[in-house]
Amino acid sequence: MNFQMFKLNLEKAEEPEIKLPTSVGSSKKPEFQKNAYCFIYYTKAFDCVNHNKLWKTLQEMGIPEHLTCLLRNLYAGQEATVRTGHGTIDWFQIGKGVHQGCILSPCFFNFYAEYIMRNAGLEEAQAGIKIAGRNINNLRYADDTTLMVEIKEELMSLLTKVKEENEKSWLKTQHSEN
Repeated sequence: MNFQMFKLNLEKAEEPEIKLPTSVGSSKKPEFQKNAYCFIYYTKAFDCVNHNKLWKTLQEMGIPEHLTCLLRNLYAGQEATVRTGHGTIDWFQIGKGVHQGCILSPCFFNFYAEYIMRNAGLEEAQAGIKIAGRNINNLRYADDTTLMVEIKEELMSLLTKVKEENEKSWLKTQHSEN
């Protein structure tokens, strides 16, 4: 199968920049040779979830208020300090990140990521790959996202939309070429 891989660096560029594609494998089927993919990895994804934005996201995604309130109480009043060789610093409020090891943490991030993709307008976008009569332009698993299109020029449009929404959500992305 012939995949076109792109390397994207959103942290250093004002506009998303796409490196030249590289081929991996080969296929005799032409329908596989025209697709383009971009693999997005969120840097420290579970540490970057802003609590206030998360509660707003849960509300906008239709989670009942009583459940949102219950979840918010799990994170209310969290404080931390840092111990150094010279003592400890003053206590401070924790306003982002999800609990490590909590079974709800991946769900929280998934809601956050779903909200980003919806606001980026990927559901309405014409760019994508037709699979069983449906237009699919992104696949997500936990903090990994793959954008995919049939025409590589359409990838820039999707990347720009996702970049803008990521910045609003304070998520940092990292992209790699495989």
